[in-house]
Order: sequence, then structure tokens, then C-alpha cells
Amino acid sequence: MQDVFELPGPPSNTIVGNLIDLSNDPLDFLSQCRDYGDIVPLRLGLTPICLLVNPDYIEQVLKDRDTFVKSRGFRVLKSLLGEGLLTAEGESWLWQRRLAQPVFHQKRINHYGTTMVEYTERLLQTWHDGETHDIHADMMGLTLQIVMKCIFSTDVEAGEAQVVANALDVAMHWFESKRRQNFLVWEWFPRPENIRYSQAIAQMDEAIYSLIRNRRNQTDQTNDLLSMLMEARDEETGQQMDDKLLRDEVATLMLAGHETTANALSWTWMLLAQHPQVRQKLQAELQEVLQGRLPAIEDIRNLPYTNQVVKESMRLYPPVSIFGRQAARDCTIGDYEVPEGTVIMISQWVMHRHPKYFENPEAFQPERWTEEFEKQLPRGVYIPFGDGPRICIGKGFAQMEAVLLLATIAQRFELDLEPGFPIVPQPSITLRPEYGIKVRLKQIADMN
Repeated sequence: MQDVFELPGPPSNTIVGNLIDLSNDPLDFLSQCRDYGDIVPLRLGLTPICLLVNPDYIEQVLKDRDTFVKSRGFRVLKSLLGEGLLTAEGESWLWQRRLAQPVFHQKRINHYGTTMVEYTERLLQTWHDGETHDIHADMMGLTLQIVMKCIFSTDVEAGEAQVVANALDVAMHWFESKRRQNFLVWEWFPRPENIRYSQAIAQMDEAIYSLIRNRRNQTDQTNDLLSMLMEARDEETGQQMDDKLLRDEVATLMLAGHETTANALSWTWMLLAQHPQVRQKLQAELQEVLQGRLPAIEDIRNLPYTNQVVKESMRLYPPVSIFGRQAARDCTIGDYEVPEGTVIMISQWVMHRHPKYFENPEAFQPERWTEEFEKQLPRGVYIPFGDGPRICIGKGFAQMEAVLLLATIAQRFELDLEPGFPIVPQPSITLRPEYGIKVRLKQIADMN
């Protein structure tokens, strides 16, 4: 066995280690680290870190949830998400996962497809030929409305939806500022951004608890996610989620259920605008299958190229580009000794663009996603939703939403990028376009 920190890695400053390089451009820096080997030692200040580039090592870490727990960066999210599925650990997480898993069974979430298409059609009614839009803002607003409808089953008042949207936006910017500081400034310290963050969380809590109270007092039967979570009961103990845990799960669902899909679609629109031949092929499939009508859940299996476009977009611009685990005890990864406390860094951005697994890795080629290609791709390479026991519970929901929204919009509008507008990936909790993505709408003539 060899100590992992004896392996070759990028040069570092004696005081801050690799902190400056990682803070300045994390995606480029980590991509360069790939050249050092399958496991790359790094240091952020006093924090020892390893970047994993071997898919077998990645799978080992993601499968062993007891040895490799959520890293400090994820734990900071607890002030936003509490003890929801994304942040909980150990037996608490396992109990919640068992309770929530049936809620997200594909058959149970399929009926949300109609809601997704209806809300998208509602948005398109407000779009007009020649307008300039920030498509990221539009997708964020659309997916927030959809997830609020799916959780609470009613059109949530604009004020409550806006409170939630504002809190999530403030949280994203706050988390990014903490990442740049390597979380060296405590959230309780009375800096202006910390005060804004705390106030936004308090306002979001008030809105969510109000919605939960209203549901508890409601006698009508509903089939939304909140009702299903409220009704979920431990088979052995009969225990159910209390209001605090419901709040945490709802906050987690709202973040994961709208932020990631909105980002995935935003990058998809950018890529389609940059590759008109792909856009043309996508439109041809939509016209052949849908013939101008709105898509339904049954159409998804008949839209193979649309599905390939989504997969390839999430390869190049994964909704989450970097995440971490932390070694809870001394352990080994492959043939290397890893000391307790080491942060294990995994980057979808790095793996999804690895030339060992993807030919022309920087190219946008949806056609690569054949059934044969996916079968031969090692686990741990393409992980837009993570993997192992903690794979995203909303994976089916997100995939369905991305395909339905793309199909609904792409047969009605082409989105062309505004020349000269800077598009900068911002790897925070999710991979956002830092300044948005400005597009000009072009309505497609009715082909029927």
C-alpha cells in the first residue's frame, strides 16, 4: 500500500496549497489535474484532498456511504436544507430514503408529465418572435412553478413562489462566495451577505411552513408530493415525518427539483444554438413524432434523438459539476492509503470530458449515445445524477421533465444566442451560467 499523498500532483503554494488555482477556475484546474493519474493529491490550506479520476475508485466511494460521508461543503448546505435527503447521514438518511423511495416510483411521478407540459405551454404564450430573453431566468421560473405545483398541487401564490425563488438564488450566490473563501468565513459572522442569507432562509421557512400547515388543515384528497410524503409511514414503527423533516425534504425537492433541470435545459439551448445541424435534426424528429401537437409521457420512448440531446448536454454541462465526500476513518481507495478527514473530490465535468472514455470529448455529438455505447461505458464515468445508494432520488422526474420541456419548446421556437454576450459556467452547488444566457426568440412557422 502507498500513501496517497506520496503520489504526484500539481505544484502548490506552501501556505494555501492549491486553493488559489481551484478558486480562480476550478473546472479548468481540475481538468488539468487529470493528467497526473487516477488519484491526484491536492491541498486547500490545511485540508488534504484527493481528486478521483478512475471510475472504479469513484464507484467504490459512492457505494460506501458509511466510510465516505458528505464533505464539509455539503454540510454547509444544512442551514438551507436541514436534514433532508441531500444532507442527512447514517441511519437517519436510510430511514428517510426508505420512506421517500415509493413516492418517486416512476409510475407515481408519470402523471406529473401533464403538469410539466401545461406550464411550459403557458410560458410559451408569453413569448413573441424577435424578443430577447435570459433563457436561464425563464427556465428557472418555469421549473420552479412546475416543482411547486407538483409538491403542493395548487398554483402557489406568486408571492410565496417568489420568496422561495429568492431564497434559493441568495443561497446559490452565498454558497459560491463561501467556496471562493474555502468556507473560512463563518455563516454566523455578521457580514452583509451572511445577513441576507439568514433573512432569505427565514422567509423561505415561513412560506414552506405555511404551506404545510394549510395542507394539514385541508380535507380534500390530493395526489401531490407533499401529501405522499405526509402519508409515508415506516412499516415497522408506523413513524411518519414531522413538520420539521417535511420542511427539510420540501426545501431539498425545490432546490434539486428546479435548479438542476433549469440549468440542464439552459445549457442545452446554448448548445443547440451553437450547433444548428443538431437543432435541425431535433426539430425533424419532433415534427415526425408529434406533428405539431403537445408531447405526452407516452411520446418519450418514441423520441430517441431528443433523449440523446439531453444526455449529451448533461455530459458537457452536468447539472452538478463537482462534489465531495470525506473519509470518516482511515481507509484505502484502490491500492492507496487514505487518512481520516481527507476530502474526496469527484468531478462530473472532468469525467464526462475524459478522452479515455469519450471520442472527441469536447464536441457536442448526441449521436454517440447509442445503446451499445452506454453498455460499454464503465460505471463511474457518466454520473450526472451521482451513483450508488445515494443516487438522486428524483432522477426519473428530472429526465422526464427535461425531455418534455425540450420537446414542447423546440417545436415552437428556435433560440439564437445574442452575439457578444458572455456565457460563463459557475460551478457552485450546481453548474449555473454566471451571467445568464441571452437569446433571441425565433418562432417556427407552423409546418402542418
